[in-house]
Amino acid sequence: MAPLNWGLGHATRCIPIIKALIKYNFTPIIASDGIALDLLKKEFSHLLFYELPSYNITYPKKANNFKLKLLKDSPRLLNTINKERKAVDAIVKSEHIAGIISDNRFGVRHKTIPSVFITHQLRVMSGSTTWLSSKLHQRIISKFNECWVPDYSSSYNLSGDLGHIDSNHLNLKYIGSLSRFNPNDQPIDYKLLVVLSGPEPQRTILEQKLLRELQYYNGDILFIKGKIESQQEVRQQNHITIYNYMTSKELEDVMNKSEIVLCRSGYTSIMDLDKLSKKVFFIPTPGQYEQEYLAKKFKKENIAPFCSQDKFELQLLSDIGNYKGFSNNSVNINYSELFSLF
Repeated sequence: MAPLNWGLGHATRCIPIIKALIKYNFTPIIASDGIALDLLKKEFSHLLFYELPSYNITYPKKANNFKLKLLKDSPRLLNTINKERKAVDAIVKSEHIAGIISDNRFGVRHKTIPSVFITHQLRVMSGSTTWLSSKLHQRIISKFNECWVPDYSSSYNLSGDLGHIDSNHLNLKYIGSLSRFNPNDQPIDYKLLVVLSGPEPQRTILEQKLLRELQYYNGDILFIKGKIESQQEVRQQNHITIYNYMTSKELEDVMNKSEIVLCRSGYTSIMDLDKLSKKVFFIPTPGQYEQEYLAKKFKKENIAPFCSQDKFELQLLSDIGNYKGFSNNSVNINYSELFSLF
């Protein structure tokens, strides 16, 4: 199991798959890097881990420079993918591998072993170059035995145009929404839950902005910075309780105990919010077309409001009451059928 280290979303949505693999008598080996690897080590300390070469994906401080930065970084990314393939070859030689599951890691596959690619981005939003980025991504996907799309194939879905295309050359399987959480009825302890994640420096920029704005918020706030560090730290700043990170079980508990959520419009967060039927305010990562598209989609569907990072003001949170929020439409994933590939 190899999730991309780009924020925490790819790692956290792999958690239910890892648990299912264990349930079906597989022994997962986890391979990643950075905070994604750190998080999964905390969740599954008994498993075997390998560190893969890092893509080192970061955002520029100015959102409109993101595509240019990716273009400049492309030779380094291609080199990393080649190193990733060599690392996978070494793991295959040293371990008894029945199958490979890659969540958006392009080089994690093997020609002699069934290899699966997980993505909700069959169409990769990149502004005027969407057609090109989508074609390149689909070409990569076609090299895998199967592509598991964590969404529904029906008219009700979470990814919209991102995860639904007309394609005969990709072996697609819509597996349903992936969430590590389960809803339960608990008393509300926090009026607002803030959950941050995503690449730097934009994560820190938003953290600083929100802590300034939310000091005037009327109600108890739980603020999770999304920084995976060696020790969990907690501090109080007036009515704001601040954690550097939480485990999945802790986060599930506080999400169920929170009235509303403020977070990025990342796809993994959306799957979690839908599973828990939460009301939310979105702030897309600047320059990330996917998150901007999803935020607009859910506003249009009257599910959740959003605003850009630089325009966020405290009073905008009052808009949440005019939206219906998410409702749990999840179905049980047929892991037995999925794992039959291996």
